[in-house]
Amino acid sequence: MYIVIIGAGSIGSNLIDLAVRDGNDVVVIETDEQRANDVASTYDCLVLNADATTHDTLRDADIDRADAVISTTDIDAVNIMVMLLAQEHDVPNLVSVVHDPENLPVFEKIGVNLIENPQRLIADYLYHSVRYPDVSDFIDLDDETELVELTVTEDAPMAGQLLSTAKEGGALPEGCLVVALQRNGEIRAPRGETTIKAGDKVTVFTDDVTLADAVAAFTGDHP
Repeated sequence: MYIVIIGAGSIGSNLIDLAVRDGNDVVVIETDEQRANDVASTYDCLVLNADATTHDTLRDADIDRADAVISTTDIDAVNIMVMLLAQEHDVPNLVSVVHDPENLPVFEKIGVNLIENPQRLIADYLYHSVRYPDVSDFIDLDDETELVELTVTEDAPMAGQLLSTAKEGGALPEGCLVVALQRNGEIRAPRGETTIKAGDKVTVFTDDVTLADAVAAFTGDHP
């Protein structure tokens, strides 16, 4: 892919690393000279020390070739302007971080794929890591629901349970749904006749109210 990345801060620099290592053609636009020089000396990509909110800069980035433009600056106004300009060049994939929730409707109207408030996402992740140490990964779906990944322990209430009867028997809390299961390196879709075993890695859909009970059901530990 030909990817134009705006900003080489903490988010942008990690994105640049991933995109370059994956073999994409990457162009980076960064206003800060030191950051631009750091990226240019580290990665095999074109770096423009320039203002991305101008047509001239985007033309220098050969934006008409771009498969995607990703804006990662910490200023929503800059990200919005970049998205609007990229839209004028018919870039098929527009992606941006959004820091202020009040600006979400503007980005949505443009048709941008959103990464909402990355600082809050990081804070949520850190909090969950402390609050629920048995959760190996989680994804907030909205303000009330999330997906969590758990490894089933020997003494967990769900160990040895058949999914079709687990709720009736009280082992699986109401509001929990097992949506994926990994066993011996193989990922499978769980069914009613599936028996949960110790060592299984399960992905569970749950709401915030039931989260602690869900963790306890598969790990035996109640936060």
